[in-house]
Amino acid sequence: APSTICSPPLETRMDEVDPGQPNPNPATPARPGEMLRGARESRGLSLAEVAARTRVPQRHLEALEAGDYTALPSPTYAVGFAKAYARAVGGDEVTIAQEVRRDLDRLGPRRPEYVPYETADPARVPSRGIAIAGVGIALAVLILVGLWYGTSLFQPGTGAAASGDAVVSQTIAPSPTPVATPAVPTGGQVVLTASDEVWLRVYDADNKTLYLGTMKAGERFEVPASAKDPMINVGRPDKLAVTLNGSAIPPLGDGSRAIKDVRVSGEAIAARLSTTPAGQAPEPTGNSSAP
Repeated sequence: APSTICSPPLETRMDEVDPGQPNPNPATPARPGEMLRGARESRGLSLAEVAARTRVPQRHLEALEAGDYTALPSPTYAVGFAKAYARAVGGDEVTIAQEVRRDLDRLGPRRPEYVPYETADPARVPSRGIAIAGVGIALAVLILVGLWYGTSLFQPGTGAAASGDAVVSQTIAPSPTPVATPAVPTGGQVVLTASDEVWLRVYDADNKTLYLGTMKAGERFEVPASAKDPMINVGRPDKLAVTLNGSAIPPLGDGSRAIKDVRVSGEAIAARLSTTPAGQAPEPTGNSSAP
């Protein structure tokens, strides 16, 4: 009988990949947060040390490494924080900024973070009820004065004398000295002082950065008088006191939202002082130690 020849079974190796087929497991490009974390760890730095170098809050650096851009105030802050982080760890800030922008583009547009802030403070304007009450009190005082004078005229022996005394009193009464209205300054030295931890950026009309970082309570920054139309970008305007020549001005914002492109030149701050209601002159503030 003819013998049957059996061929050995073919073995398929799982580690062999057909070069003509695409790689089923392509390498995932590193995210900007992973790139920043890797650069930081290669230099042996902690997040607290990077926060101290960049003056960016540590919670924002943690959000950058995790790619959680919703935890940051705005896309502008996300790019600015990432570039500062990259500079602190010796990374390529241009590449990092481009990668962060790509991530933000994939997330889609966000609701605008900056809403124009009205200079006028509605809380300083008397309500309608207070105004009506004031008018009523004034009328009541006038009526009482009229009744008092009318009663005095009809009392025996006192009408003529009272009238004469009134005429004499009116004759010799000195005229009131007009009170001089203090002149509103038109410019001067603007100082920004932090009442609590607050991040801000001061820049001029050419977008040149004059100050960038997180100020701690008690620290201050003097806006250069020679700066070209300086402006401010601040996340918590209620934590920032602004003075002009030592006089306080109304807060730049109530803290419910960040503000951007608000002018802080001496002329712009003087204009804010000129809108302060009468009888509520700015109180002088003491000097704070510079950071």
